[in-house]
Amino acid sequence: ARYGVQIERGPFDRRTADFLWMMIFGVLSLLGFSLVPALNSYFMGRSLVFMLPYIWAREFPNAQISMYGLFTLKGFYLPWAMLAMNLIFGAPLIPDLLGIVVGHLYYFLTELHPHAGGKNILKTPIWVHKLVARCNVGPQGNGPVQSEPTTGTAFRGRSYRLGR
Repeated sequence: ARYGVQIERGPFDRRTADFLWMMIFGVLSLLGFSLVPALNSYFMGRSLVFMLPYIWAREFPNAQISMYGLFTLKGFYLPWAMLAMNLIFGAPLIPDLLGIVVGHLYYFLTELHPHAGGKNILKTPIWVHKLVARCNVGPQGNGPVQSEPTTGTAFRGRSYRLGR
């Protein structure tokens, strides 16, 4: 819950529809993973919860985290330290790993791939924005983002002829 609140108040501040879309993507992805018989996971709540610290760790990689007061580490290593602690405590690792996979898939498709020049495949649909606006849930600081026509094109500055 702590990391979910920090994500909602940090990178998703005034972006309630985007946060809802992230959760919907997580639920649908985990639903797809639950159909794989080899994973033998039917309850995906733990995986959905584990997705949030992974995304938090990607958004706040340099934050200092204290693990049970025993040691401190950078935020980037939080999901892996939580995974190691669950291994020590004897908890099953498959649900946690599925949460990491889904969190990484979301982060890759919404942050890494678009910043590398690719298209934002998981752009929040307009119906999610309308749903959030209709339900009046959270601040409405964002709407569907309209891309500028010059985005991703070559430089279109003025040219001047020299020597005349």
